Amino acid sequence: MVVSATTRPAAGLRRAFTRAAAILSAFVLAACDPVGGSQQASGPAIGPLINPGEPVRVALLAPGGSGSADLEWLSRSLKNAARMAAADAQGATIDLRVYDTGTSTEQAVAQANAAADAGAQIIVGPLFAEGANAVGNAMRPRNINVLSFSNNAEIAGGNVFILGNSFANIADRLVGYGVRQGKRNIYVVAEDDIAGQLGGRAIETAIARNRARLAGRINHPVSVTGIDTVAPQIAAAARSGQVDAVFMTANNQAVLPYLTEKLAAAGVRSPVTQMMGLTRWDQPPARMTLPQLQEGWFAIPDQGLRAQFDARYRGAYGEQPHELASLAYDGVAAIASLVRSGQRNALTTTGLTQRAGFAGVGGVFRLRPDGTSERALAVATLRGNRLVILDPAQRGFGGAGF
Repeated sequence: MVVSATTRPAAGLRRAFTRAAAILSAFVLAACDPVGGSQQASGPAIGPLINPGEPVRVALLAPGGSGSADLEWLSRSLKNAARMAAADAQGATIDLRVYDTGTSTEQAVAQANAAADAGAQIIVGPLFAEGANAVGNAMRPRNINVLSFSNNAEIAGGNVFILGNSFANIADRLVGYGVRQGKRNIYVVAEDDIAGQLGGRAIETAIARNRARLAGRINHPVSVTGIDTVAPQIAAAARSGQVDAVFMTANNQAVLPYLTEKLAAAGVRSPVTQMMGLTRWDQPPARMTLPQLQEGWFAIPDQGLRAQFDARYRGAYGEQPHELASLAYDGVAAIASLVRSGQRNALTTTGLTQRAGFAGVGGVFRLRPDGTSERALAVATLRGNRLVILDPAQRGFGGAGF
């Protein structure tokens, strides 16, 4: 739901924040809460050697059976996308077996053990970070790698990889682009919840990595009164002459429209003070007409490639895939490409982290030795209520590729 102060009274806004928090808390907290993964990023290769000429047994852990309509759609999308990738695996045979985990960490571990007992050689999933961390710990003694759908870098490492697009990857792309455009003094605005704090940390790391300058940081509650309190302070910083850009986490769906509207009313808007965000500003589509979001920067996958995938999916299954469906396709397709190349170590940490990367649904990506993923992203903006690409996503990482 898009919330605008020009169309809703304050009481309506408070209800929207409350509803958004209630809907998202179960997903966001489980997906983003750092659970202290014990895996280490270095050491000997993990994962079984295979015979590339034989079927490779892949277990998919999906959040089916949760009772939530949204999660059932997501689960169905993940399963269908994985089946598409397995069917596309010419030159490799993928024996894909699906296991429902619901939202339970215990169920995720139980299903992973059942999959391993049945001969699984690698696991794709589960969705939530806590479950992925626990599954990784359970599979480590069994020499099985886990390609989780999570985007939480806190759990990555050892035998756990995250397929999701991490805050660090997005922040690095936007800060790097900003530095090249002369936006070196960056002010960070983060929600005070777990996701916001992880996002804020990622932005600060990207600022340091790209040799930009942290011009300040402020945290705010995910509430109308919280934003009302910090907006004047952000505006004062922007008018100080020491800030080139304001980088917001704005993970809660109600935060971005309201915060940027308050700032615009105080005279802070792009491009004079460049606004940037970790989330996509073109979704839901109604956001594209909001005047305060025009000329702001955000990062997106290759939209042409994504549109091709969506069209294929709709043709095969008669419905629009969930946004995260691409992660299941990418995970299974990456496995298939390594098997197709004839590598006996395709499912080991060494094979999975080959430098050339893979051709994914939203562009090229690769898995890093630390368990995180690097995904090629375009820098986009909204201009005249339309999506405009400012800097296209890179097409490869060098090397042969797949």
